[in-house]
Amino acid sequence: MRALTWHGKRDVRVDTVPDPGIQDPTDIIVKVTSSGICGSDLHLYEVLGPYLDPGDILGHEPMGVVEEVGREVTALSAGDRVVVPFNVSCGTCWMCERGLHSQCETTQVTERGTGASLFGFSKLYGQVPGGQAEFLRVPFGNTLPVKVPHGPPDDRFVYLSDVLPTAWQAVRYADIPPGGSVTVLGLGPIGDMATRIALHQGAGLVIGVDRVPERLARARANGVHTLDLDEHGKDIGDEIRRLTQGRGTDAVVEAVGMEAHGAPVAKAVQQFAGLLPDAIGEKVMARAGVDSMAAFDTAVDVVRRGGTISVVGVYGGAIDPVPMLTLFDKQIQLRMGQANVKHWVDDILPLLDDSDPLGVDGFATHRLPLEEGPAAYKTFQARQDGMVKTLLTP
Repeated sequence: MRALTWHGKRDVRVDTVPDPGIQDPTDIIVKVTSSGICGSDLHLYEVLGPYLDPGDILGHEPMGVVEEVGREVTALSAGDRVVVPFNVSCGTCWMCERGLHSQCETTQVTERGTGASLFGFSKLYGQVPGGQAEFLRVPFGNTLPVKVPHGPPDDRFVYLSDVLPTAWQAVRYADIPPGGSVTVLGLGPIGDMATRIALHQGAGLVIGVDRVPERLARARANGVHTLDLDEHGKDIGDEIRRLTQGRGTDAVVEAVGMEAHGAPVAKAVQQFAGLLPDAIGEKVMARAGVDSMAAFDTAVDVVRRGGTISVVGVYGGAIDPVPMLTLFDKQIQLRMGQANVKHWVDDILPLLDDSDPLGVDGFATHRLPLEEGPAAYKTFQARQDGMVKTLLTP
């Protein structure tokens, strides 16, 4: 089969690799029909090389049609249409039963001290082959895949794999009061969808912050009060307080994470680790890794006293400096973590009808064949061509 594989920093290729097969009687094989490129994929493309091997198959936002089922699979049959959550979660362990699918005890990567395995996301999370490929082996066929109806285009359902539940959890964790206010930092796919969900759930004021004109325009068209970070710079907090009676917003969704742009020290450490042999580079990242904290520090600044920060942007540093004094003084509540995809599916599925209240049918900015995946990664990383969300078609 053809699959998009990692070969080094900013070096992904579409290679011919062996087809996956049934390994466990509860496995299924999915013929992938659409697979998204996520902002988290850019962390692999740019920063997390020490945790990857050449040939690793990327991608964790797939959907498709069941091609084959293991002998113990009873919930699905060949020909069923499914979305595959990015958490590799069993659905039956202590954590899964409590809705914490991202902490699944069956697939936790205990040797690295991390949570549930993830499709297509490095040794840190199980090094499970991903879904930017023609076919995907999916374990836990009775409990993991989300069965969806035939008929509507893939765009209607594919975001159940990551974007929708991640943004939904981010908004729920933000605990926005009815009619309250929220600032969303970063208007990439997750931040953009979080603004839509916040408005749908009754937020009175949603402020979106970014520096990419196309992202700002897209959010503004959906009723978001947008602020250009390049225009306001260090005064962004003052502007948000001006809009909120001097207090700041009730909540902040921090959807940027460990992005190194504009953070020379963080970027230098990440690049240095990426140049080292893998074993040494892993140790540098694990013990001395540092991220840009600009977005997090902004969140602490712009949230009101007694408010809530929901961190959905991914961080990877081991020695990130956290402003504990300010967090304590402002009595800020802080929630974060990988999305527990299956936990939120039942809440989201009723919204994926023809009324399309979250705008999923037009959410993708680009639809490209899998063979153009390397060019798409390059464009997305450079924030060019108005690219916010790309779906690859194998």
